[in-house]
Amino acid sequence: MSQAPTLQSRRALYIGGLDPAVSETTLRAAFLPFGPIQHIDMPMDYALGTHKGFAFLEFVDSDDANEAIYNMDGAELFGRALTVNVAQADKMNLGSSKALWSTDEWFKEHAGVKEEEERAEREKGTERDSAMLKEEHLVG
Repeated sequence: MSQAPTLQSRRALYIGGLDPAVSETTLRAAFLPFGPIQHIDMPMDYALGTHKGFAFLEFVDSDDANEAIYNMDGAELFGRALTVNVAQADKMNLGSSKALWSTDEWFKEHAGVKEEEERAEREKGTERDSAMLKEEHLVG
């Protein structure tokens, strides 16, 4: 017999206010005393090379998640106060082992933008080089 979605979602926590120095290992060590952890997701800011300052953590048991909220909401980790509460259902797809960025749509949308920006930069560089060459021929 499977659990109702509302009960299942109570196992997933949103953890906000993370210091950039906090790693997945640090987070696991901080929350492991409350029970077995099924999954941790720390969304990355690839431009900065760090996580975005929040994470989603899923416990095996919802009672463990409630205990973690009770003990860790407002607690300090690396000098920053944490915000710990139940993750919203639309923020995290429980049971999904497929990352958002592994979908073709996401890749096309984000990779296409990057490729377009790089192509535009190359064209600007080529135009600048052409203008400089013309200028040198006129002056020389």
